[in-house]
Amino acid sequence: MQAVILAAGMGKRLKELTRSNTKCMVEVNGRTLIDRMLHQLEARHLSRIVIVVGYEGQKLIRYIDSLDISTPIVYVDNPIYDKTNNIYSLALAKDWLCREDTLLFESDIIFEDAVIDVLLSDPRETLALVDKYESWMDGTCVKLTEDDRIEEFIPGKKLRFEENPLYYKTVNIYKFSKHFSITHYVPFLEAYQSALGKNEYYEQVLRVLIMLDEPEIRAKRLNGEKWYEIDDIQDLDIAESIFTTDSDERVALMQSRYGGYWRYPKLLDFCYLVNPYYPPEKMKDELRASFDTLLTEYPSGMRVNSLLAAKNFGIHQNNIIVGNGAAELIKSLMGYLTGTVGFIRPTFDEYPNRYEKKSSMYFIPENNDFSYGVEDIIRYFDDKEISSLVVVNPDNPSGNYIPYEGLLELIGWAAEKKISLIIDESFADFSDESDNTLVRQDILNANPHLYVMKSISKSYGVPGLRLGILASGNTEAIAFMKKDVAIWNINSFAEFYMQIEEKYKNDYSLALKELRKERKRFQTELGKIKGIRVIPSQANYIMVELCGTISPKELLKNLLIKYDILIKELTTKTNGKSYLRLAVRNTEENNVLLRALREELK
Repeated sequence: MQAVILAAGMGKRLKELTRSNTKCMVEVNGRTLIDRMLHQLEARHLSRIVIVVGYEGQKLIRYIDSLDISTPIVYVDNPIYDKTNNIYSLALAKDWLCREDTLLFESDIIFEDAVIDVLLSDPRETLALVDKYESWMDGTCVKLTEDDRIEEFIPGKKLRFEENPLYYKTVNIYKFSKHFSITHYVPFLEAYQSALGKNEYYEQVLRVLIMLDEPEIRAKRLNGEKWYEIDDIQDLDIAESIFTTDSDERVALMQSRYGGYWRYPKLLDFCYLVNPYYPPEKMKDELRASFDTLLTEYPSGMRVNSLLAAKNFGIHQNNIIVGNGAAELIKSLMGYLTGTVGFIRPTFDEYPNRYEKKSSMYFIPENNDFSYGVEDIIRYFDDKEISSLVVVNPDNPSGNYIPYEGLLELIGWAAEKKISLIIDESFADFSDESDNTLVRQDILNANPHLYVMKSISKSYGVPGLRLGILASGNTEAIAFMKKDVAIWNINSFAEFYMQIEEKYKNDYSLALKELRKERKRFQTELGKIKGIRVIPSQANYIMVELCGTISPKELLKNLLIKYDILIKELTTKTNGKSYLRLAVRNTEENNVLLRALREELK
């Protein structure tokens, strides 16, 4: 068995990283792609490695020769790399293909050792390595039969995205038998290149071959083995988080992304908080049906979107502002406040982080559940000189909940003390108490010192739309904030969502019931695991204390590395104490986490 590596391309999409180096010289976690690949092949004791070079070829050869690879290396030069595509590079190596069985690689791929091993261990002689298609992938895809026959090769430009679930992405790693190369691939390669020229892709030859009665080649499906194709700097960034050998670094890289985890399709995210049972499929279909219009048309300005939100929440337009997520409104509101602001900690850090520490005052409940009631808040702040108070209800991360009647008492106390009261009810819909919103016209009218924040992203399960609202009886403050944020601060998809959401209120109510039911079950099952103490929650997340010897950071690391599960550890929020916050997802996904926790904490 030998290997052929195609490394002649220029890698223009990597820009300055390939300005004076070929693509396979790009480093991932301090190691070049070609260094990593060659040492992986070296360990498989191949007869030779054939490398087709072109762009910066001599520099690449000198570098490879410095790597002390004992496997014989043969270089094939593509002098017209800038005028050809990889079909020509492979054609230059065709004589080598006909000498013995071959592993074929493109040089811009990073993969774990298991990827090569699944090819070598499969008794079938000629295979195309494929993986289930994901939305981030580019390039050629295939459709397969149940017995791994390749029905169709589909170039990236001709993908039919409505058929995404049927596609497999070619990994650009192949195993060709000597017989296949002699009788099938090389003759068709020569004919194809003669007819259509040198500026084509070698997959096109395979596309022709599968039309034969017996094309010989089959697909080999990956099953969780890690690989990544690096075409641009974003690919490079993601590859570094996947393939770093430093587990602490991987955790840090993943946490620093603050979302975008759809680029990691196998990752289960128990860190970020959404509604797993909403929106319904019919609503998503309605959004899809208007996709073209929403993509190509401007959204309305602030006035119209405030009107939409006012309609949905049953209040006046001048009492509400719509934000690009609650985070935009928090920033604006905290910039509007003056004087000393009171906070309860631990809490959602976006509020205290947006205010000066020297003008902040903190109440920290003195119990292991971080629980508190209205009487605790009043007792602590009653003799303090604060101008505003922020209360997140249910609180994040503890899930502590103040019932509706208690909130009304707190609103009355704040009015007497002339304190502006900010109540964030982003998670209130998940509580067992129904009809508990403070976004009501009568409450706002009677309490101009009250501000009610709500994240639509979290409650309604649409974080990609980036939607939040702030309601207040202080119409001057609302007017100020409408001037403070951009006139087009939300996009057309978010506006359309607000336009249609009233039709789905029954679906939302059912989703909340499902969430509450699953939260109860999840809490019960977590409580059965050795080393976990569950803190009762009224939100779509559960705070737990680790009572064993393992630290939250160590458990986070183990879950991410071993199981592709991301959780929120709370040592920075709880003065180093051993707490986690676990999002409530659906039953199937929660069970995956439960199994992993039982294994790690046994």
